[in-house]
Amino acid sequence: TIAMKQYNLIRHMFEGSSFLANVADTSKQPNGLAALQEQLLLDICRNGTHKVRNCYQGIEVIKRRAFCQKVLLVLDDVDNVKQLKALAIDRDSFVSGSRIIITRRDASLLNLLKVDEIYAAKELNRSESLELLCWHAFKEDHPKDNYLDLSDQVVAYAGGLPLALEVLGSFLYCKSIPEWKSAISKLKKIPPVDIQAKLKISFDSLSDEVKELFLDMASFFARTYGVSTIKILEGCNFFAAIGIRVLADRCLVKYRPCNELLM
Repeated sequence: TIAMKQYNLIRHMFEGSSFLANVADTSKQPNGLAALQEQLLLDICRNGTHKVRNCYQGIEVIKRRAFCQKVLLVLDDVDNVKQLKALAIDRDSFVSGSRIIITRRDASLLNLLKVDEIYAAKELNRSESLELLCWHAFKEDHPKDNYLDLSDQVVAYAGGLPLALEVLGSFLYCKSIPEWKSAISKLKKIPPVDIQAKLKISFDSLSDEVKELFLDMASFFARTYGVSTIKILEGCNFFAAIGIRVLADRCLVKYRPCNELLM
């Protein structure tokens, strides 16, 4: 969330820019590294599709065609050096003035890379967490009557993590008090560190059709989704436009400029 906000604030200062989300997960899919390379080239070069035959060829194409200009590159959720090598991340690869932002859950890899600066994102405090939850659950900055104690319980289980608060709040929007209590009962069964299981509560409540749409988007398309993607999904008998709106309302996908979507 912080990385995306920073990206949107400063991208206009660069000749080319790319935000690669969920790098670790994407790289583990078939041809995942090549998909990341192609997405980076598409974002920065902006002149048609860029197919790479293999990972090694992709590295050379990126160095030659993408990194010959001042770029802003955000790599979200990187978990090993192989992913960085596949994307030609090396100090000598970039034009002066370029900025590379890498996000991950611990600092070990960043220390190995000898990065210029490490920013440790702080968890939201109770007041900030409650406000963020309320904006998604009630569309205002405070809980409705009789929901304060329930909201505090959800905040406690979210652990100050913005994404968890957004997803859980969106899931609880327009839900009754008994439905809130049921969701909290599920949260109590999840270990505090298991954030994915917390987010899965929202996913599990989707219809089978929307679940299938979400999984196909995650499996077969790289990171961003535009008009062409919706047409492909509609051709596969998905009601994609409606399903994507449901996913966006749950904060399981987010809208970007130019009507693109980000998972």
